[in-house]
Amino acid sequence: MTDELPTVTFKAIGIVRNGITERKGTQLSWRGVVSNIVINPSLTEALEGLEEYSHIIVLFWPHQVDTTAELPTKRHPMRREELPLVGILAWRSPERPNPIGKTTARLLQRQGNILRVEGLDALDGTPIIDIKPYIPEWDSATDAKVPQWLTNQ
Repeated sequence: MTDELPTVTFKAIGIVRNGITERKGTQLSWRGVVSNIVINPSLTEALEGLEEYSHIIVLFWPHQVDTTAELPTKRHPMRREELPLVGILAWRSPERPNPIGKTTARLLQRQGNILRVEGLDALDGTPIIDIKPYIPEWDSATDAKVPQWLTNQ
């Protein structure tokens, strides 16, 4: 590539609290895990209305991934040799050039600046980059709901 790519800097908006300090396996094994996402108190007002959604999309930085190690360009998904060797950008793994995590989690409760969620596959202490409401027409998840004002458009 001839053009130099820009450096991107993120500032965490919150942190995960769930007491889990080691990976649990695949994203599916996190389905019943309940976590608190503690958002910076200065952003509490920015969360208003989020509690009307059943699900949220959580973007996070897997802070325990070694970003200094040289990355292979291909791997077997889930490190299972019986699966095909594919490019690291062709499957979901935290081992990638920018290990940004993304999960659609069930929003159980919002209390001030704390979001209680189920199914977030992030360890305790994981920095949160962004939160987005889940909108079925755009994001496709089963059994999701949106506030009535959205369906009346």
